[in-house]
Amino acid sequence: MRRLLCGWMSEGVVVAKRIILEMGSGNDLHGGDYTKAALRAVQDALHHSSLSFIRTFGLDSRSMQVEVTIGVQRPDKVDAEKVKASLPHGTVTVKVVKGGLDVPDETSSDIAVIASAAVAVRMELPQAGKA
Repeated sequence: MRRLLCGWMSEGVVVAKRIILEMGSGNDLHGGDYTKAALRAVQDALHHSSLSFIRTFGLDSRSMQVEVTIGVQRPDKVDAEKVKASLPHGTVTVKVVKGGLDVPDETSSDIAVIASAAVAVRMELPQAGKA
C-alpha cells in the first residue's frame, strides 16, 4: 500500500479524496416547501465556492464525485432528483436526513422551512510525488 496525494492506492485502486466541503442554508418562508428550501441551501453552498483549480490543473469536472447531504425536519418531503439536477458538474448523489428547522406561524397553519446543505466534492488527483 502506498500513499498518494488523493488517497490510498492498494492493488491499483485509488480512492478519491474529499477536496471541498461547503455548507449552505436555505428556506421557504411560506408554504412549507421542503424541496424549495433544500434547493436554496444547495445554491447557497455553491455560491461560497470557486472551482478554479480544476481549470488551473486541467482536470475534468465530469470526474468529480459530488455528495450532497440535506437536513430538513421532513426528509420524505424533499425531491432528491430535483436537488440532484440542480448541480452543474460531476456525478451527484443526494442524501436527505432529519435536520434543519420548521418554524410555525403563530397566527396560521403556515410554517417556515429551514434546510441545511453540505456539498462535498471528491476527486482522484494526479500523484504529486512518491510518499
